[in-house]
Amino acid sequence: MPINTRRGFLGLMAAGTCLAVTPARAMTADTATAAIQRAVDEVFAIINSGAAPAQMYQQFEGVFARHADVAAIARSALGPAAREVDQATFAQFRTAMSGYISRKYGKRFREFIGSRIEVGGARQVKSFWSVGSTAYLNGRSPMQVEWHVSDKTGQPRFFNLIIEGVNMLASEREEIRAMLARRKGDVRAVIADLQHAG
Repeated sequence: MPINTRRGFLGLMAAGTCLAVTPARAMTADTATAAIQRAVDEVFAIINSGAAPAQMYQQFEGVFARHADVAAIARSALGPAAREVDQATFAQFRTAMSGYISRKYGKRFREFIGSRIEVGGARQVKSFWSVGSTAYLNGRSPMQVEWHVSDKTGQPRFFNLIIEGVNMLASEREEIRAMLARRKGDVRAVIADLQHAG
């Protein structure tokens, strides 16, 4: 499958994004797997709902908020600049990035109507859990998707996705940092770009 299609699929499922390792605490293989199954079920319900695109994008953003560690993903994408901005600016960036991902990858939703993901087992990797799954897309070879899950927020949430060796969060991080470079480090300008991008 072309790399752009893989990115579109993962962005649609997540976020669609390597973070610092987060503690697993009391999370078990079963709770990590169940969390991913819930996220997958919600995403495919939206894909197959027949809703208008704008409504789908909004619903995808809700899935990210419920099942992904959006703050950690945004912090990783922003990189060192995340330590330099104030709390309000970071919150604006997090919101803008969430909307951007929802629109950017949500536009590919028609490709995934009728597809499915089978969620497999989980294994502990250092201090987080890795949940394996297989994506079956119409007319394409199955893809292995790995979800990294932590409960740093107090609930099991995914913070990265890897498919066939492609780290999707790292790809998004590179894109955000390229935007920062074009804006000479102006995070507020990047926020404005994200609000109109995707």
